[in-house]
Amino acid sequence: MHRVFPREDQCMACGLCVVACVVEHSQSKDVLLAYRKENPRPGRRNVVEENVGVSLSLQCRHCEDPACVEACVNGALYIQDGVILVNKDHCVACWMCVMACPYGCMHREDRGDRWNSNKCDLCPGRKIPACVEICPNRALVWEER
Repeated sequence: MHRVFPREDQCMACGLCVVACVVEHSQSKDVLLAYRKENPRPGRRNVVEENVGVSLSLQCRHCEDPACVEACVNGALYIQDGVILVNKDHCVACWMCVMACPYGCMHREDRGDRWNSNKCDLCPGRKIPACVEICPNRALVWEER
């Protein structure tokens, strides 16, 4: 299965991967509307980490034996075709998945009327995830390993 892999030697911490992710998961698919008009704004599904001159974009690893799915008390996290997904209607915002993920790839999302967990879904419907496609330095690669 293809996954997104970061290359920290190429990342310049520009944050375009985060912007592309928010826009891809917005209703409008427009950067200005997604950031300025949509309320609540779509939650991020990745984050750029920086530490002592090294940076990389982190998104879900879609583990074979995911601790987040095991920790989910309500069954909101599930695996479909090797991709870990969140059923936001079943999430009770207990944050057990956030605490269980060893990579820090689970995020809290404000949906306006309630909170839920959020994570990378590999951009269903796209051949290549938006974060990989936009990265100017090819610090994110889409490959099978």
